[in-house]
Amino acid sequence: MTLLTRRHRVLVVEDEDNIATALNYLMMREGYEPDRIANGGEALGRIRATHPDLVLLDVMLPEVSGYDICADVRRDPGLSDVKILMMTARGAANERQRGMAVGADGFITKPFELRELRNEVRRLLEPRA
Repeated sequence: MTLLTRRHRVLVVEDEDNIATALNYLMMREGYEPDRIANGGEALGRIRATHPDLVLLDVMLPEVSGYDICADVRRDPGLSDVKILMMTARGAANERQRGMAVGADGFITKPFELRELRNEVRRLLEPRA
């Protein structure tokens, strides 16, 4: 095993500064390499440019919704390995179903417990052998 193991890259797509700052801090503390964008209209371009391992994707964003971003990522064969964890303050079951229908790998309702978020991120980025 090499000492130069690549850290997983996590893109946080969240327009609320306090939530985005907390998510960035948590991802860094967990050993991931975080990046952040606050505007849905710029998200797909950033995902294509940086090819993150995981996108923490808010549903309600300026310009383009998280659902549309997720669907666009799933239509791009070059991004098929990018994992998407959708986040929303709307806790209804139909929101989760819609997220999964457009191709999300996971769905978490805000406010969430940090342990719950950590577990979901690990599940998506560090699959058990």
